Amino acid sequence: MSALFTSALAASAEAASGQHYPQGTLYVVATPIGNLADISLRALYVLGLVDAIACEDTRHTQALLRAYGIDKNAKQLIAVHQHNEAQAASTVIDHLRQGQRVAYVSDAGTPGISDPGARLVAALQHQQLRCIPLPGPSSVTTVLSAAGLVEDHPGGFVFSGFLPSKTGERDRAVVALAAETRAVVLLEAPHRIEALALALTSLGSRLVTVGRELTKQFEEIATMAASELPTWLAADANRLRGEFALVLHPMPPSTETTQDTRILKLLLAQLPLKTAVKLAADITGEPRNALYEVALTLKGAKEVGSEG
Repeated sequence: MSALFTSALAASAEAASGQHYPQGTLYVVATPIGNLADISLRALYVLGLVDAIACEDTRHTQALLRAYGIDKNAKQLIAVHQHNEAQAASTVIDHLRQGQRVAYVSDAGTPGISDPGARLVAALQHQQLRCIPLPGPSSVTTVLSAAGLVEDHPGGFVFSGFLPSKTGERDRAVVALAAETRAVVLLEAPHRIEALALALTSLGSRLVTVGRELTKQFEEIATMAASELPTWLAADANRLRGEFALVLHPMPPSTETTQDTRILKLLLAQLPLKTAVKLAADITGEPRNALYEVALTLKGAKEVGSEG
């Protein structure tokens, strides 16, 4: 497969070799999230130039390098992942202090964003060593670009990444999302997407854009009401495959007041009244006394309904 990128390697040398690449520097390199052709010319050149490559998974990275025709031996690859990042940082620092150039790559996308890399960079900053980022693919910006967000509500977006895997913690996280008026980017694995979709149904008509297998052959992007997400997934068994990136669209400004009530309802279904009111006040910023009155009304309406 490396033959496919022979001309790309030549182009990378022509385009990027004239730039300055200081020694004793960590190069944080973004790699494709699925489509190998999304690699940048600068990334190709730097991956070939560096003395060592720190990576989340050495086997995965070696396969990636071979696909591009970049030759690195096993001793040039340093495992730096979530379980050893703090300790492995010292190894990378030793290489840098010897004047070597070191690249860092995660398994896919931009390191340090829901991926290892942040602790490594922080360790280098503490040692006053240089770090140079090479921008490139990211599932976050990719799904945002296809979500069709309209700036009716200022404030940009919030990146929440993976919500908790435990049901109770995940449901509480969704309650917090219900109070967030800005767009929210979420990530999810295939074995947990159904549980996340079910949790998001509590957000009702709020729009969600779901991106599946982004940049890959069977990429799929769709926008729907949050309440419709489980049905969309169930319509095709293939939709449970692959990695997911989702955008919870901004809350329409006119619905903020009713959204506070929705949050309170969700909490009242799981918690005692006073606890629900306190948590709702913390989440929404609304006065506790006002929420208490609303809670009493909601509780009374529910009791009347159950009697009927």
